[in-house]
Parts: sequence; C-alpha cells; structure tokens
Amino acid sequence: MNTATQNLENDHVYILQLCDVMLQMVEQKSQETAHFELVVQLIKNFADGLHHAKEEDLLFPLMGTKGFSKEQGPVAVMLHEHVQGRNYVKGISKGIEALKSGNKGSIQVIYENLSGYAHLLQGHIDKENNILFRMADDVLSDEEQKYLLSKFNIIDEDGNTELNSKKSIQNINKLAAVYLD
Repeated sequence: MNTATQNLENDHVYILQLCDVMLQMVEQKSQETAHFELVVQLIKNFADGLHHAKEEDLLFPLMGTKGFSKEQGPVAVMLHEHVQGRNYVKGISKGIEALKSGNKGSIQVIYENLSGYAHLLQGHIDKENNILFRMADDVLSDEEQKYLLSKFNIIDEDGNTELNSKKSIQNINKLAAVYLD
C-alpha cells in the first residue's frame, strides 16, 4: 500500500537533491542571482509551501491526536527546525537583495545561508525518514494513511499555481543539470 509517509519521503528525494544543488552552488562559488532566486522560490513553494504544509497542516495534527505533542518531543523538534529553515531562506533573500543593490560582499551571506539550510535539511530529513515517519507508521491506521495520502495528492496536483509539485521537480532537475552533472 502506498502510504502518506511514503509520499513525504518521495518529496524528500527532491528536497535532498535541491540541498545538494545548494551546496554545489557554494562549492562552485556561483554568482548566478537567477539561480539563487529560483532556489528561494523552490524552497518557499515546494519544500516549505507544499511539503511542510503537508506535515504541519495534516500529519502533525493527526499525530497530535495520537499523543505527539507540538511542544516537546519529535514533532516539536521538526517544527522548530522548519522555523530555522525559514530563517535561512530569509537570509538568502536578504543577501540576494543586497547583491542586486551592488553589495558584492553579500554573496558570502548567500553562501552561508545556502549551506546552513542544506545542512539543516539533510539532518532534518534523516530524522523524519528514520524516526518520525516510522513512529507515524506505527500509530496511524490504514484508513488514516489513506486519508492523509488523498489530501497530499490534492496538494501535489494543484495545477494552477507555481506550488505544483511537478513544476517544482522539473525546476530542481534543471538546477541539478547545471550544478550536479
């Protein structure tokens, strides 16, 4: 049976690929403002807008009904790390704006925040895939998994917006072709 947690793990494959791209942008000392902006868009729309919304709006509240607190424990850690990730994205965005205004030194701010986000998410995803999602699999019934999966599929297939999963994955693959091949 395809499960909600498998759907989230499938998203993680592309988010990790984006993290690899980000680290290569830093390694290669990219100066491509358009690529930095696309990374921010992909994080905001796909990693945070779609994926984290599935977790924060659907999975975590359902896990809350099973005794998982938002204030402490594994769900609380994940929520805290989502906030940390958003702060890195703000740092990238501020660095881009400063760079576009002529502040060449702000490229270092972009690199630091790209690296920080990528490393945070790599660890975050490892914890979700190997700990939190296994806990969810243990406590969620087949019906609850199916319910979540149906809601996730609606989110994924939203075709009239840039949040669309398919469009985001295409853009991640385009960046990967530049930085990872």
